[in-house]
Amino acid sequence: VQLQACGGGLVQAGGSLRLSCVASGSIFSHNGVEWYRQAPGKQREWVAGITSGGNTAYADSVKGRFSISRDNSKNTVYLEMSSLRPDDTAVYYCKTWATGNDYWGQGTLVTVSS
Repeated sequence: VQLQACGGGLVQAGGSLRLSCVASGSIFSHNGVEWYRQAPGKQREWVAGITSGGNTAYADSVKGRFSISRDNSKNTVYLEMSSLRPDDTAVYYCKTWATGNDYWGQGTLVTVSS
């Protein structure tokens, strides 16, 4: 299983970005997917998750600003980010799991300028 995260970039505060996490196979059809982020000098933190059934959950810090969704036909999970703030600056990672293993994407950098 390989995950490819993309969509990061430089955006001004208040702006929006959409991240994508594409799987090499149809693993997303049967498993949940989560997004994490790691800011410079900080530990990796959970951002949002979506179950195989489409239920979603968000960290308090992003609730109301970020939205996670999935398109199983494209083996892709999205993270729509709006009202971005400088403290959202981080490398964003997607993760899924199967057969007792965790699978991580390589990360995509989001930089929010003030």
